[in-house]
This record gives sequence, structure tokens and C-alpha cells, in this order.
Amino acid sequence: MSYNKVNKDIFLKIKKLLGSDNVFIEKDILSQYSHDQTEDLSFYPELVVKPKTTKDISGLMKICYNNNIPVTPRGAGTGLSGGALPVKGGVILSVERMNEIIEIDTHNLQATVQPGVINQVFQDELKKHHLFYPPDPASKGSCFLGGNVAENAGGPKALKYGVTKDYVLNLELVLPNGDVISTGANVLKNATGYNLTQLIVGSEGTLAIITKIVFKILPLPKHDVTILVPFDSIENACSSVSDVFVKGITPCALEFMEREAVDLAMEYKKTDLKIGENVEAHLLIELDGNDLDVIMKDCEIIYEVMNSYGAGDILFADNNRQKDNLWSLRRSVGEAVKMKSIYKEEDTVVPRANLPKMISGVKEIGLKYGFRSVCYGHAGDGNLHVNIMKDSMSSDKWNNVLDKAIKDIFVLCVQLKGTISGEHGIGYVQKKFMNIPFDDVNLNIQKKIKSIFDPKNILNPDKIFP
Repeated sequence: MSYNKVNKDIFLKIKKLLGSDNVFIEKDILSQYSHDQTEDLSFYPELVVKPKTTKDISGLMKICYNNNIPVTPRGAGTGLSGGALPVKGGVILSVERMNEIIEIDTHNLQATVQPGVINQVFQDELKKHHLFYPPDPASKGSCFLGGNVAENAGGPKALKYGVTKDYVLNLELVLPNGDVISTGANVLKNATGYNLTQLIVGSEGTLAIITKIVFKILPLPKHDVTILVPFDSIENACSSVSDVFVKGITPCALEFMEREAVDLAMEYKKTDLKIGENVEAHLLIELDGNDLDVIMKDCEIIYEVMNSYGAGDILFADNNRQKDNLWSLRRSVGEAVKMKSIYKEEDTVVPRANLPKMISGVKEIGLKYGFRSVCYGHAGDGNLHVNIMKDSMSSDKWNNVLDKAIKDIFVLCVQLKGTISGEHGIGYVQKKFMNIPFDDVNLNIQKKIKSIFDPKNILNPDKIFP
């Protein structure tokens, strides 16, 4: 597919449409928008635009569609799969100036927002009304809700409450040709036509540009407790997870961190958590609800399960500061790993009962190819983040073995009834592995859906599909 460049006439049309304060060609700004949080990849756009309204985006897309210019939608740039990389140049469309919380409907428990609202800002505003939006990715302090919808973001609380798709009721979209549509209705039940809302959630900015989101929201739980459980065996830590659910307990979060992940996070955060010499893994568990007595009884059952798997001394977070410190460590693991070595992070997911086999298999693959791995993630829903570390491996060996190792890891995922991404998406860096979870028939159906929305393939091209 060949695309046209942004010539002077097109540049002037876009500048007239959006205003000169919202159009950028300066090299330092193009550099800033040439990358996201995906490794060290960088692709320069020709133009960065920051529209403020749906009408602005519609007009922009009409210009780009008619002139065959690629457009890459961008949120906060916190993605880990290269979804916001302008790999074909063209225009970066940043939604950062569309950051209004339009309405919080406390009677219907709904909220309407623009795509540039930061996840944490939204959550903090809801708390003022004693309300709650559960999806809480590690980057919640900076990531945009529009990007969360595009990637179907999860986070620790997805275990009990579900991921982004479970809270999106309706979307306003601008299609690649500039048309504006609404995907559904602001209702909890909708059996009217195809579910375009859920088709867009997780589509990674390849089908349409999200300009307005209607979320379902929940009452804020009154109480929560957090415990940290040490194990001298990674296998025992992972094996205990399924038994918690078999006992009828559903924590709001159940996180796994192997020893090295915790050590790296403590070094990065410059904090000190006393860890026994033989500890190999931790589970970070949070329970919430409106009845503290019920929560504490559930904690007792969890204690019994953990002890049956040989857990060490369990730390109960006595106050909010302790809770925040524990969660700060967990949320900083990704950044801590990034600071330590060149790495490649994979976002694997398997049924939670298969998590012990998954981790064991990853370690065996590491021995086969000669790399160290640091593993952590959302154990309760089987979502394991595997960080493959380059360390002192030569660049030649790293380049030679990396794709082979990743392929082996993904084949293992599928063999264990899982798939190759739980929440980070496919984007640019994982597309070459899509034939592992999907056969040609399935991939062709998905490609045809893309072509219906975007027949010229101008919207976030060269993503998802090999």
C-alpha cells in the first residue's frame, strides 16, 4: 500500500481547519510523538495534530481520506505493543486536548467522557461521588481512557470486576472517511443489531477514532484489605491461586511477583521490604466490599489456603500507607525491569489453573535459549507478564534467538488453552505471531472487517495483522 505525503496544500488545509495552535511540524515535537513505551522503536510522523472536537477530527479525516494520507490515533503514549507508532509516517492525531469529563450521571450510574481523560483523574472524580470505575492499568496515573478502550485495558481489579469492555455502553466514533456514528445506546441491555461497541473496544485504533465514551460505573466499596504472601516456591505460589476461587472467594486483585521482580522494584523505588532469604515469590492479594466482617472471614479462608501451600509469614497491611507502598512496588515492576536491561515484555494469558505450567515452561525456554526472565502479573486471571532480559547477551545472539524464544512462549500459551496477549494488545510488535492463535480463515475475517471500516487502510496501518 502506497501513501501520499503531506504536501504544502494539504498542510495549509489542515492548519486552516484546526487552527495553527493545534498543528505541529517542529522536529522536537515530531520526535516526542515518534515513539511510545514500546522498547526503543521510533517512527517520525510528518505532522502532529491536537484537535479539540469531534467536528475537528471529522474534517481532518475527510482531508486525509481524500488524499490517501495515513493517520495514527494516539492517547497518552503509554502503550507497550507499538499501537501508537506512526510506522507509515503521515499524521499523528493526539486526543490529549479532548480531556473533558462531560457528565457523571449518579442516578443511572453512568459517566460520559472524552478520550483524553486520564484514568486516575476519572477515578478520583468518581470517588467524590462515592463511585468507582474498576479498570486500573499500571499506567493509570498517565494513560487516557480512549487508549484504554482501544486496547481493552485491564489491571489488577479486572479479576473481580472485569476489563474495559465490561464498562463501555456506547461510543461516538469518527470513521476513516470522516463520517460520525454512535455505536449503540446508553443502556445496560441492547439486542439491537450487531454489537459495534464491543467490536471497537480492543481494536487498537485501526477501525475508527473514539471521540466520546459512555461508561457504566459502580458504587465505591466501603472497605478493602491488602495482604502480601511469601512463598519459597514459585510453583506453590501459582498453584495456590486456583484453590482460593475453589473455596468461593473472589479477591478484587491477586497478583504474582517472583523474587527478582520484587528485588528490582525495591531497588527502583529505593524502598526496603524485609524478605526472607528463601522466598522465591509473592502473592499480593486485595479484597474489598461493604461488610468488613465478611472480608475478614474471607481473609481467614485465604490464610488457610496459603498455609496449605507452605506460605511464609503473611504481611497484613495495617493502614493506607502500607497498602499504597505495596501497590507502588507492584505497579513499578515494569519500569524497574526497563531500567535494568534491554528487555522484551510479553503479555501472556492462560487459564489460571495452568499458570504453574506456564511459568515452568517459560523458565525451560529461557534455559534453552540462554536468557533470564523476570515474571510477574495478574495471577488471578492467568495473565503473566514475561520479561525476557538481554543482560550481557551479545547483540548477535539476542537478535538471533529472540523471535524463536517468543514463538516458543506463545505456542506454549496456546497449548495451555491461552493466547498471546491479555491486555497490552498486538499493535506493531506482535503482529508477526498472530498466526499462532489464529488460522487463515479467522485472520481473513478480521482483515475483511478492517477493510469495511477502512477501505483505503489509512487508519493506523500496519498494525495487528502480519
